[in-house]
Amino acid sequence: MTTIPSGRRMEQAAVNALRTLLQSHDHVVEEISGQNDYGEDLFVTFADAGRVTNDVIKVQVKGGASWRRAYGYAVPVRQHGETWANGNVPVFCVVLDPDEGRLYWANATEQLRRGARKGRPPRTVRVPATAVLDDTTVGTFVDAARAYVGGYRGRNAVLAHLGEMAGVAFGSSDHVLHWVNEYEEQLIFWQRPGEDHATLLHSDLDWHPVRITPAQLVIPGSPSLGVEFGRDYPEEIRRGLPFPYVSGVILNMPEALWLASCFSATEWARRGAEVG
Repeated sequence: MTTIPSGRRMEQAAVNALRTLLQSHDHVVEEISGQNDYGEDLFVTFADAGRVTNDVIKVQVKGGASWRRAYGYAVPVRQHGETWANGNVPVFCVVLDPDEGRLYWANATEQLRRGARKGRPPRTVRVPATAVLDDTTVGTFVDAARAYVGGYRGRNAVLAHLGEMAGVAFGSSDHVLHWVNEYEEQLIFWQRPGEDHATLLHSDLDWHPVRITPAQLVIPGSPSLGVEFGRDYPEEIRRGLPFPYVSGVILNMPEALWLASCFSATEWARRGAEVG
């Protein structure tokens, strides 16, 4: 006789508990087939005052004492890191503690993206013991999730708009910074994680992509910026150039300082890359 594993019973109990809670507050819950191990169990579409919104999340649900840790609970990322961090819909994790009969939650996408920015992608999603999800806290959970969805969706829309403007396609994990100079010219700084260089896209250059590195950025009269900048050139050239310069492109001072700040902000993304 075929038996149902106890772990599967606990997982289904957790799914049922979360579905019941959310549906009791008029949110729409759709279970994803258990035959597909894509790392998510539920789609949740939030409602507001009885009306369905456009705010949707995916949820990975776990149940059982094995997920318990000193700080709360842990959900392993395993092979789902890329889709949880950079998918079109953010992913949340919810854990049911069977001894307490309580649900706890965490924003998996936020944690993974924050870890990636620091160069330390987490292997587990930490679910704090303070993040209780019940009838008294569900409103806080919904507000936080919807606020995050709005920003996440807005970021993707901005990336799509900038990509269309410059004639390129940005990846969802790319670090993209945009600036307009005093002449109403638009500049885009584009850093792919793991690459040792960034790309400058400039409207005054017809958006022609220019490969740039910190070592190619010269800002005259500013040695205090550190040896990382301009080290491809001898010191006498760095001190003698009358204008800022990067990889064959003459800049004005505000553009150069903006690029310096972009390089500084994305140092983590180039860390460990082989220098070509």
